[in-house]
Amino acid sequence: MNKSSAVEVIDLAHYWHVVRRQLKKIIALAAVITILTVLVVLSLTPKYSATTTLLIESEEARILSIEEVYGMSGKSSEYLLTQFEILKSRALAQRVVKELKLVNVAEFNPYHAGRGKKFSIKAFIFGEPEAPTQEQILAKTVDTFWASISISPVRKTQLVKISVESESAQMAAMASNAVATAYIQSQLEAKVGLTKQAVDWLSERMGGLKTRLNDSENQLQAYRDKNQLVDVKGVNTLVAKELDRITEKLVDARSKKLEYQSTFQQLQAITEINLASLSNLPVILRNPLVVTLRQNESSAALKVAELSKRYGPKHPRMVAAQSDLVAVQASLLKQMKRLANGIENDFLVAKIQEASLEKAFQKVKSSVQNINRTEFALNGYVREVRGNRALYDTFLKRIRETSETGSLQTANARIVDPAVKPISPVKPKKKLIVMLALVVSLMFGVALAFLLDALDATIKNAEEVDHKLGFALLGILPLLKGMRDKIDVTREPNKAPIRAFVHGESAGFKESIRTLRTGLTLASLEAPVQVMLFTSTVPGEGKTTTSANLATAYGQMEKVLLIDADMRRPTVAKQLNLPAGSKGLSNAVAYPETLDESIHSIEDLRIDVMPSGPIPPNPLELLASKNFNEVLEKLKGRYDRIIIDSAPTHLVSDAAYLSTLVDGVVYVVKADSTNDKLVKSGLKRLDESNARILGVVLNQLDLEKEAKYGGDYSYSYGAYDYSTNS
Repeated sequence: MNKSSAVEVIDLAHYWHVVRRQLKKIIALAAVITILTVLVVLSLTPKYSATTTLLIESEEARILSIEEVYGMSGKSSEYLLTQFEILKSRALAQRVVKELKLVNVAEFNPYHAGRGKKFSIKAFIFGEPEAPTQEQILAKTVDTFWASISISPVRKTQLVKISVESESAQMAAMASNAVATAYIQSQLEAKVGLTKQAVDWLSERMGGLKTRLNDSENQLQAYRDKNQLVDVKGVNTLVAKELDRITEKLVDARSKKLEYQSTFQQLQAITEINLASLSNLPVILRNPLVVTLRQNESSAALKVAELSKRYGPKHPRMVAAQSDLVAVQASLLKQMKRLANGIENDFLVAKIQEASLEKAFQKVKSSVQNINRTEFALNGYVREVRGNRALYDTFLKRIRETSETGSLQTANARIVDPAVKPISPVKPKKKLIVMLALVVSLMFGVALAFLLDALDATIKNAEEVDHKLGFALLGILPLLKGMRDKIDVTREPNKAPIRAFVHGESAGFKESIRTLRTGLTLASLEAPVQVMLFTSTVPGEGKTTTSANLATAYGQMEKVLLIDADMRRPTVAKQLNLPAGSKGLSNAVAYPETLDESIHSIEDLRIDVMPSGPIPPNPLELLASKNFNEVLEKLKGRYDRIIIDSAPTHLVSDAAYLSTLVDGVVYVVKADSTNDKLVKSGLKRLDESNARILGVVLNQLDLEKEAKYGGDYSYSYGAYDYSTNS
């Protein structure tokens, strides 16, 4: 037995065939659903939608700042999101309901008398509810109208679209504009309320600020009077300048003192005052007179040096030059001593002057410190007065602006594009709904077709024989007209399906029988098949018609015997119109001497037939008897081919037993009829009996139907005339 492939491959052609097979039903289902959808859509009340475009602008507050009033910046995204939520608020919807008196409109008021009275299971069980109050009517009306409003902000802009749906086009436009207007009015009222609150708060605060300003001014004046201050800035400037001058002089005195002190200390360190020791003091050497005298000394010494080269020490000119040098040095020493005495006096004077300036500096410094303390305290009073005056002036300015301009407040929104009366409704979208219904119903029909195909456990075509059963397909026999219509074989014996190969009008059926004969011949090349058993799963699958027509096909070339071994529901004798009470298989087995009388020659079919004969009480015991084996062996010696028509395998075991006596078994399956599980069960029973199953014949296949669904069987039957075999 051939096993099916373990790898499942998606066969798109199979799915296409499934769709084509159920195409009429799919179209019918889609048509019904679409028509029902059209009827439902036509019964729906149309809805109109009108849209108002609103611009929400950022605005600075007139009181203090927008942040102080609203707590956020008008340019922020949070501000716009807040305004969108205000537009979506139920309070705004309730305001419009009251303004337009929508409680009188039946569309929005579910309790309106114009809506009619609807049947309610709850009311039927528990009785009629109490009449609603005015608050309940208003609340329901607001909820209904609120649900009809949609807010759609325009991305990356400050625009927002307000849409309202209504059964009335005029009401939709009016309500949409009313929502925008109500929002603007609510914003104005909110600003006016904030302005009034601000004015009240500013007025309350003004009294306290005025008192604080007066108190701070009085304290400032009292401090000035107490400290006898006329212009503290001028006094401070004069003392500061005096302090600067004394500081400069003190610095100079200290510099001179340090300079004289250094020279004085050097002078005190000299043990012997002479020309050489005094020449080491820089202060003395820098004196102009000393510089001149030193130059004269140098000139006299140079002259003495020149004369000493030419004259002796006692020469008059040499003596005169020496005398001049001594006189100059005496004058220089005298002048240096005078300068040395002056250095001591200058040091003492500089020391006295430094002490005097230090005393004056400390006195002025103390005065400056006292003035700074006074100025610091005074500045505190001045700052308090200035702060109170600035705050008072600010509040006074704000309260005047708020009071004067409070009635001129403008809203932060304006209508850019008011709603107009719509021409066509937006709901229901009839064409779209109908198209969707059509598409969905078609898809549902296709899915249902696939489901039915998955649930269909029959063998419908040749592909499923190999796919579901796993056995070779020997041939396909098309559905004959005689298989559909009941024919009286006594009046029209040639039209019986069992004679279709010889007398039938279907060339395709004849060709299919020849193809089956060829397939069996090829299947028995290695092991010849003389005795062939035909069986099926259940009655009515056409095994008798198949075996008889195949025997006729073999009869054209061989000597063939057809045995009707289906002793439970025999049909061969009836189909061949044999005389009633004709002897057959049961006679030959029970009485072997009647074997020749049990065989009937059918001249037009060129075959011999052994009908079942009288039906025995237990057919299986008859077939399992020794006589049956002996009869079968005798028949093998007389005929080239013996074809046995056996009982179905589903209810009895006749076929299972006979399969052990024959050379091969042909299993007949009716197309699109027998459950594949029953077929598999029958084949399994034969296989367990070690029967040689030659293959499967797919019988009564509606080729016209399969051709419409995409099946192609022309390769098996050549030119097939559908008009003669429908």
